[in-house]
Amino acid sequence: MGQIYLLDNPLLTRDHLVMDVIDRVPGIGATAAHLRRRMVDARLRARAYTREHGEDPPEISGWSWPG
Repeated sequence: MGQIYLLDNPLLTRDHLVMDVIDRVPGIGATAAHLRRRMVDARLRARAYTREHGEDPPEISGWSWPG
């Protein structure tokens, strides 16, 4: 259950890091708006799943570095 903290702290999620890059890198905001929207939606889905089930969704809890 320790990973739930990551969902409550958006600065520690991969989705938020992608959104932060899109927001901060000059010139990519308009071209990456669809990707940013996908990241926002992914965060909302994960947050809803956590609230309902009390744990991270499988795509988060089961994720590991490739290789």
